Amino acid sequence: MSIKKGFLITLVFVVFMLALAACQGEQESTELNLLCVPQEVWCEGMKQEFEAEFGITVNYVRMSTGEALARLEAEKDNPQFDIMWGGPIDTYISGAKEGLFEQYESPNAKNLLNQELYRDKDNYWAGIYVGSLGFATNTDWLADHPGVEAPTSWADLLKPEFKGQIMVAHPSTSGTSYTAVATVLQIMGEEAGWEYLQQYADQVLQFTKSGAAPAKFVGAGEAAVGIVFSHDIVAQMEAGLPLMLTFPEEGTGYEIGGVAIVKGAQHLDAAKKWYDWALTPEAQALGPKYTAYQAPTVGGVDLAYPELLEVNLINYDFQWAGDNKKANVDRFTNEIQGADNLKE
Repeated sequence: MSIKKGFLITLVFVVFMLALAACQGEQESTELNLLCVPQEVWCEGMKQEFEAEFGITVNYVRMSTGEALARLEAEKDNPQFDIMWGGPIDTYISGAKEGLFEQYESPNAKNLLNQELYRDKDNYWAGIYVGSLGFATNTDWLADHPGVEAPTSWADLLKPEFKGQIMVAHPSTSGTSYTAVATVLQIMGEEAGWEYLQQYADQVLQFTKSGAAPAKFVGAGEAAVGIVFSHDIVAQMEAGLPLMLTFPEEGTGYEIGGVAIVKGAQHLDAAKKWYDWALTPEAQALGPKYTAYQAPTVGGVDLAYPELLEVNLINYDFQWAGDNKKANVDRFTNEIQGADNLKE
């Protein structure tokens, strides 16, 4: 065989192998590792819906927002998840600063109703739902305490009758609770806000790990009042628990739930599919099917409970809340209330 012919055969073989490797590299993922923040029933429901739609197996772990961010930070050099879905965007803003998320400009981002509010300018996250913060009061407890009314202001939470009768999650683990902390600080200002939070913490019977849990515990009669996102209160009311929903008249904070692809995702193509899907009317309309009553961030979806947003919402500063999340949570934990004995 001539040298020239041998060279050509070798060249053809190399080209073939490179083409084969490229084809293998382009193979679509058959699974997705999801870090899911909303309630278990919604996580499980969305897993099943996505699997049916795309034929991709979804492996998910459900965690509260603070736990989820801590997990991503711990695994930063060896990420185990491909995408995080749900939980307030304060956490996503904080996570993007820490380099935990991948930039991705979804073709479905155009569906977002508010391009400024529901979409990160650098495309690290997008909004998938909106929910307001409210108070859940046990109506049986009210009946047993004539003359006591459900709280309708932040100031009401400090009344003597609610001493040891309040349940709320801890801001180190819960995005719900951090929204409450950030709301108070934005309404009252730093100095007065931190003074209020000290008194507020003294009224709490026990802090929980999950933000939605206080509605269930209050409904079961373990305390009188819970501070929870209103859609989670409605879900427990629909389940038959004796609860009344009220909102603080001074104004209440709200969340924009987020979605973001994890930096270094092992199944990047599948993560992009979930992200794109999450920004469609079809996906966002699934919430009520799984007892999730947040408002959508895209058009073409009917609101299950529009009145949950027809309240006095403050001009919540998500950027400030995200930029200062670590400092605020650390101060709450170190100066006001530790997180050593949280109720599951």
